[in-house]
Amino acid sequence: MRPILASVLLAIATPAAAAPAADLKALIAQHWAWYLGNNPTLASTLGDHGGDGRLPDLSIAAMDAQAADAAALLARLDRTPDAGLSPADKANKAILRRMLDEQVTGNRFPERLIQFTSYASWWQGFAGLADDSPFASETDYRSYLNRLKNYPATVDQTIAVGRAAIAAGVVQPCATLDGLAGSVSGLVTDKPEASRYYQPFDRKPPADVVVGQWAAIQAAGRALIQDQVFPADRKLLIWIRSEYLPKCRVNASAASLPEGAAWYAWRVKAETTTDMTPQEVHALGLSEVARIRAEMDALATGAGYPSRQAMIAKMKSDPKYFAKTPEELLAAASRMAKTIDGKMPTLFVRLPRLPYGVRPIPAETAEGTTTAYYSPGSPASGIAGTFYVNTSKLDQRPLWELPALTAHEAVPGHHNQIALQQELDLPDFRRHAAFFTAFTEGWGLYAERLGIDIGIYDTPEKNMGRLSYEMWRACRLVVDTGLHAKGWTKAQAVQFMKDNSALTDANIDAEVNRYISWPGQALGYKIGELQIRGLRTKAEAALGPKFDLRRFNDAVLAQGNVPMDVLEEQVTGWIAAERGR
Repeated sequence: MRPILASVLLAIATPAAAAPAADLKALIAQHWAWYLGNNPTLASTLGDHGGDGRLPDLSIAAMDAQAADAAALLARLDRTPDAGLSPADKANKAILRRMLDEQVTGNRFPERLIQFTSYASWWQGFAGLADDSPFASETDYRSYLNRLKNYPATVDQTIAVGRAAIAAGVVQPCATLDGLAGSVSGLVTDKPEASRYYQPFDRKPPADVVVGQWAAIQAAGRALIQDQVFPADRKLLIWIRSEYLPKCRVNASAASLPEGAAWYAWRVKAETTTDMTPQEVHALGLSEVARIRAEMDALATGAGYPSRQAMIAKMKSDPKYFAKTPEELLAAASRMAKTIDGKMPTLFVRLPRLPYGVRPIPAETAEGTTTAYYSPGSPASGIAGTFYVNTSKLDQRPLWELPALTAHEAVPGHHNQIALQQELDLPDFRRHAAFFTAFTEGWGLYAERLGIDIGIYDTPEKNMGRLSYEMWRACRLVVDTGLHAKGWTKAQAVQFMKDNSALTDANIDAEVNRYISWPGQALGYKIGELQIRGLRTKAEAALGPKFDLRRFNDAVLAQGNVPMDVLEEQVTGWIAAERGR
């Protein structure tokens, strides 16, 4: 038995405590110890050294064991009565229950064997440890060296999982795999010192490392990268090219997978934290597309263009709207980020202490991935958040997208929300592990709309960029469900995006590949945003002149990442409290 689980399973077998609140508190603590045991790299990031040197177990046996443990925890949680629990305890219980149930249910589907999407992969996650891990002491470096040493075993594990996936017929569609081999081959460089893996060894040594030790640590890093990591990457690359790619599937729909229709219906519910069906989501998407298209038409004619299509064509073709170099694009993104930073106190009372930086997306994944993304930091380990900007294909990265893009990925969007969550007085599992797409991405899209309140869409082109981004998320509701529940082809999905958004061709292709390879995930954005906007409308109507936008925004973020039903309950309570102020 794995040591971290022995105490958990022993506790589960113990009769429940007389006081439900005490039993729940103990269960939450045991769950967190178990969770960190299964996620050792997260543990290190949070300053917990119990998992130092280890990598997550990605084997099928581990999937089954962890699902069994989650089921046992869930059974005990369900034996804890609500009577005697405070509202905060009830929220903790509901959120933990949803997390455990999703892990148990998800493991029942054959699709659990899918290990990567066009958006992310475990090997890119490993390469990212150089940026996302703490390196403040010799202990941190020894931990990283051991992880480099353990990487070949992880590659062997995941190749075994991949072979099982091929045998079960749960592989990614061919249409999404153009950049797959490059995402591995780009990690192998001529010299270890030029690789992403070596970046931590280029820094100033920690204070507790003497000069001689530092040279030895650097030499050990070079040797492990050259002799262990690079050969493992080459082995993975050979497997991808010789075994996986020849077995990719032609049909893009999740319905073509074993149990695919049922899996997709479950994914819709999980990603939106609602009971909506794929058909209901599709209908909502069509309605939102029609509404936003009318706003885009009105904006275009108001700006003097004969049509929305004419304005978008001009915006896509005029060189003045595009950066000439990666540095120019990064500079523009950085300036937009600092511009919004200066307006943040008009939107919030409470702001996070953790800063964020701006970096380019790694070159080996940039051409096949999205326009930008955010990577959380860690106050405990001294790691800032990062707003990653795609600097490839510059003729496809218009500057008029930057206001909405920055508002979503940096502030007031993901960085603001996640960095605040890390500071909240909540159980550790809620601060660091609770993640519901509808909340996080719904907030990101709502944050784009907050740009209206702070005046960052100060030209018709920038405002069209905002509307295009909102249309993009509305199109997702139609396209994702079209692909996976209505039999659409990739060509149909691409054409729908071209007909209705201002996104460039490269962005559309990358996005549609993402929806194909990661079914359901993209639905959370618009569903969550609509619910947050609905709660704001409700608060404005109920409070009238007493409504304070800053306090409302704080209230939405006050309990961290929560399912939509929990959010509605907390905002309703906030409205009642505001009436009494």
